[in-house]
Amino acid sequence: MSKANYLVIDASTEACSVALQYQNKVTSLYELCPQSHSLRLLPMVDELLKAADCSLDKLDGIIYGQGPGSFTGVRIGIGVTQGLAFSANLSVVGVSTLQAMAQQAFIEHGANKVISAIDARMSEVYTGYYEADDNNIMQPKTAERVLPPATVKQHYIDTVSLDMNNLPYGVGTGWEAYKADLEQLKHNEGEPKLLFPHAQAMLHIGAVAFSQNKGVAAENAQPVYVRDTVSWKKLPGK
Repeated sequence: MSKANYLVIDASTEACSVALQYQNKVTSLYELCPQSHSLRLLPMVDELLKAADCSLDKLDGIIYGQGPGSFTGVRIGIGVTQGLAFSANLSVVGVSTLQAMAQQAFIEHGANKVISAIDARMSEVYTGYYEADDNNIMQPKTAERVLPPATVKQHYIDTVSLDMNNLPYGVGTGWEAYKADLEQLKHNEGEPKLLFPHAQAMLHIGAVAFSQNKGVAAENAQPVYVRDTVSWKKLPGK
């Protein structure tokens, strides 16, 4: 049985990535391009579609990275998704940045228990805990949160009864940024190999969501910031 055709777009972190599932073949592009997402995202989409001889009207839907991550990056990714979806009357599905990274850890390293932790700046991390379900999709076992690093250990002890003798796999930029507070919570040593999400991992999650009729109209594509406001601290003497 043939698979549906999906385009995947993500610009929620320093990485910018797109993936395409078309005629049972998956292709993708991935770049680290901080602050250049608005310049690179559409050309990457165009390159992927042209290489596959695919047009938007041949797609069954678009999957996008919904955050959390960079406020600007998330908005750029959703804006591009909405523009393309409107032009071809396509439904869309959002996928969590943190869940996508956990999915990538499952695909690449066989990790079935994962803590994702992304540096959220302002001495905080975006984080979530995931376990593989019967369909090999990493599912959240906690609500995604933004937390001070010093509170993350107790958060997981309280919410998922974290076993310090059987630690999960860690992914994301938060581990190295706040090493002293987080290092003891994962079993893979040192800086994680997986620092940013990849659109190809979002494809697995989004395709299942589409199969469950969770696609929505483009105008209903929503960001998930987790942190709703940005706090600016006034410097002493200013």
